[in-house]
Amino acid sequence: MKGFILILTAYLLGTVSYAQYAPQATVSGSTAVSKNSGQFAGWAKGCTIQRGLMDIADPSKGFVTAGDSSFAVGAPDNSIVSLGDSGIATLTFDAPLYDGPGYDFAVFENGFANPSNPEEAFLELAFVEVSSDGRTFFRFPATSLTPDTFQIPVAGVYMNARYLNNLAGKYIGGYGTPFDLNELENISGLDINNITHIRLIDVIGSVGAHATYDKDGRKVNDPYPSQIPTGGFDLDAVGGINMVGRFPASVNAALQHPSISVFPNPVTDVLFVTNAKGEDLDIKITDITGKLMAQYAGNDERIAINAEQYANGIYFISLQNAKGEQWVEKIVKQ
Repeated sequence: MKGFILILTAYLLGTVSYAQYAPQATVSGSTAVSKNSGQFAGWAKGCTIQRGLMDIADPSKGFVTAGDSSFAVGAPDNSIVSLGDSGIATLTFDAPLYDGPGYDFAVFENGFANPSNPEEAFLELAFVEVSSDGRTFFRFPATSLTPDTFQIPVAGVYMNARYLNNLAGKYIGGYGTPFDLNELENISGLDINNITHIRLIDVIGSVGAHATYDKDGRKVNDPYPSQIPTGGFDLDAVGGINMVGRFPASVNAALQHPSISVFPNPVTDVLFVTNAKGEDLDIKITDITGKLMAQYAGNDERIAINAEQYANGIYFISLQNAKGEQWVEKIVKQ
């Protein structure tokens, strides 16, 4: 529901001591990923939509109509497709997602912040599921600690992201809610290193008869009923971070550092790291799935790494200094 309403008042749901998850985008400690982040290796290339009703309690209102499936393809641009109550979006990519370092993908919605309090925002939520065969889907374990003692209306109340986990739409527009496939490891029938489909299912925010529930049986409370063509979760984009054979924008370019260099690349036998200023470095080499292949810590001015032991293919070398600054480069082993 894109900004067609003016929030007149702000209401802090619950007490701060009750919150336990990452805060809203732009607040220190947030896990939100900016749409401009260099982490993204690609964006959804295909999308199918199963529209939901404007109000599941009153089918006579009809289905939502805003946007179409093409609006969810590509990078975030504030063009959205609305899902409606329990509406479904299924997205595909030009390369599978895999469980790599950190978060593996992020979902963008178009919530908007409370201008008086950066901790609060108008949010609409969705469950997130993934599949490695396009038929059987598995849901991220979602948590909603937002109190359900009263219904959040479509105007007058903001929500706090600290009460939400593994729910798409947790963050405001321009910032993706990230997901880590490692949370779904060891699930029979799911290959977390070959995710081909992502499915988003609108949360019916009702705390009444049509409620939807989090992993612990709590009602997920968000603005309801909307009863408009732009009702429900508004999907902007889904970005892949760890994608097989694809590389984030931040590692496509050569390593940029005035006193550190990595060569040769491609490499056949020995990879060298020069450290002209003798900085304390933590160096890690991982394969394309994120598996740690080698690690070194020290301040030698020249470091030789035996690359002959590795199979031909793509690897990443990451270097971090004592200040916490980090550089990553893609390495080709021939």
